[in-house]
Amino acid sequence: MSVGVFGVSHRVIAQTDPAPAPVELTVDGVAQPLTPITVRVALANAVSGAATLIVADPLGHHIASAFIMLDRGQATTTIIPRGARGPHSANLMLSNGRIIASTPALYTYEPQTMVSTGIQRYDQFVPAATTIMRGAILDQPFGEGTVHGYRSPDSPLIWLRDHVYQMQGARYFDGDMTSTIDAFAALQYPDGSFPDFLPRSPWAETAYRTPVEADVEFLFVQGVYQAWQAGAGDDFVRKHLGAMRRAVTYTLQDPIRWDAQKGLVRRPFTIDMWDFEVAQGTAPRHAIDANTRWGIFYGDNTGMVQALHMLSTIENRVGDPALATVWSTVAEGVLSRLNALSWNGQFYRHFVFDTPTKIPGVDLEKQLSLSNAYALNRGVLSDAQSDAILDTYISRRRPDAFAEWYSIDPPFPAGTIGLGGRAGEAPGSYVNGGIMPLVGGELARGAFRMGRPSYGFATLDYYWAGMLSRGRSFLWYGPEGSEGVGSPDTISTDGWGTAAMLDAFIEGAVGVVDQGDNLRQVLVLPQWAYTPDIRDAYAVVRYAAGNGYVAYRWHQEACWASIEVTGATQYQVALPVPKDAKGCSGTISSPNGAVRLVTTREGQVAVIDVPSGDATVVVSW
Repeated sequence: MSVGVFGVSHRVIAQTDPAPAPVELTVDGVAQPLTPITVRVALANAVSGAATLIVADPLGHHIASAFIMLDRGQATTTIIPRGARGPHSANLMLSNGRIIASTPALYTYEPQTMVSTGIQRYDQFVPAATTIMRGAILDQPFGEGTVHGYRSPDSPLIWLRDHVYQMQGARYFDGDMTSTIDAFAALQYPDGSFPDFLPRSPWAETAYRTPVEADVEFLFVQGVYQAWQAGAGDDFVRKHLGAMRRAVTYTLQDPIRWDAQKGLVRRPFTIDMWDFEVAQGTAPRHAIDANTRWGIFYGDNTGMVQALHMLSTIENRVGDPALATVWSTVAEGVLSRLNALSWNGQFYRHFVFDTPTKIPGVDLEKQLSLSNAYALNRGVLSDAQSDAILDTYISRRRPDAFAEWYSIDPPFPAGTIGLGGRAGEAPGSYVNGGIMPLVGGELARGAFRMGRPSYGFATLDYYWAGMLSRGRSFLWYGPEGSEGVGSPDTISTDGWGTAAMLDAFIEGAVGVVDQGDNLRQVLVLPQWAYTPDIRDAYAVVRYAAGNGYVAYRWHQEACWASIEVTGATQYQVALPVPKDAKGCSGTISSPNGAVRLVTTREGQVAVIDVPSGDATVVVSW
């Protein structure tokens, strides 16, 4: 028997023949999840009668049983691939139970991340974003091997910060989520801290830490967690568990990083997470000295809270459950103290000085900085806080700025921040009020999560029209739309902002949110119902580094919606219910079980728990 996979045939043996005899199974088309493919049977011996084609995945799970009628050894049938990735085997069995042929690989099943809605900007979003992100890939020697990572948009180096944030989008297509994290682990200092970037000749022969930064350690924890979630496996996090513990302990105990009196992470007065102190002068201030102005930057603390919860998850998985409780308790304490100090009712204050300080020409109490957008997706906010941050950004729209994705607003006056006249110092540029796609992506993801899809889709649509569809994306833009070119090292393939937008598209619009690791426990909340022209959608979301994927087919009619899912172990399926459902029953129900209704700003969502790996869920109203 021959088995065709993408036009290639493999010889197997018909078990009823005393000697090898040719038997042929040919698969027409590519095996994609939930997409019918044709199987053609051709046996050398002209047997006729009823038979069944039985297909199983590499884990031995039943995928399909197709009844066929052999006519002199010939038959055609259709199956729908699903289940685990890898080669899917098949047995051909007669009605008397006798297996007359088998093959270990009827087809090879390798789902790829993709979306099909019939709308170009959504169907091309993933490939266009992937193309831009690949432009930020940097493969460089490290030690005796090679590191595969994502460089900074404005520096030819792999900075831990830039790389970790780009991992959010890279996980959907890049199979190497670990080599850069391994490299930084190898460079961890004895006190638990890390350098900012990997050395690369001739730009930087030695890695070092910019002293004013306080976020590098939580970023390492986040990077390890993200690699694990994307399929790196338990052995990977077990290997780095000690490094993660040392990293957070450094931040929580070292007097340079930790304000013991306030019980919060401290740093010098920088613009948000950036690496220079705001100070008048002729050059950036990176050092800490007697003139350093200290205080609390909220983003260091929301990032640390998220990292501590990530570490707690890892401890429960492969480490010490008692320490997991400790990390979670510390996280809740940090968050409580931060809210008391920095939350002003609408957003987190940019910086709270140890010694009250005024900066001429700017009201610091009104400064909205970009880590408020990150806070939306760090699991640190109440719903009321999330809505307040989104409302604040929306309220900051103004005619002279093409989007409200500000690095900081209002910016510092000219000559204030101390870049010595370099590009990016002027108000409205770089981190001093430039418009950043990375902010827009975090805002969009937060909006989808908060049941505000209109804002999420509008943000993605704008990014597609102005940047993604053009194949160009920069770290920052001027308010009028000029591209932010800060140095000769600036690239037009900003993977940082693109990753944020891609993650917002996948987790928000497509609606696949990993609630564990390797896409085993998943929230599936497709939000296409909030678009005017989409009533059918097909989506596949895959982690390239692991075995995890989720696929679905979604359909909506006037009075009901359905979704067929495969790939995960268990799901929370959530289907939006229209606000206006005239002529329908008025009762929201599902034959799949109990429905939990969640009310959002733009309607209701019906949530159903699905404990199986394959299911079709229907909700009517």
